Amino acid sequence: MENVNLERIYENVLELKKDIKEIKLFIQEDFELSDWAKNELKKARLENKSVSHKDIIKKYASQR
Repeated sequence: MENVNLERIYENVLELKKDIKEIKLFIQEDFELSDWAKNELKKARLENKSVSHKDIIKKYASQR
């Protein structure tokens, strides 16, 4: 097992802080879906064949 010292832990913490800062910046950006993605969502919603929770319970409860 690798020897761990405070200096190495400190370096790791600094790397994590840098990564978290980048993630925060990425999350804060204002993204918009492309036209292709919007069309795919519309198609998926039209094709949506929802199944109620009750139907799922009935189906799997009968398999016990």
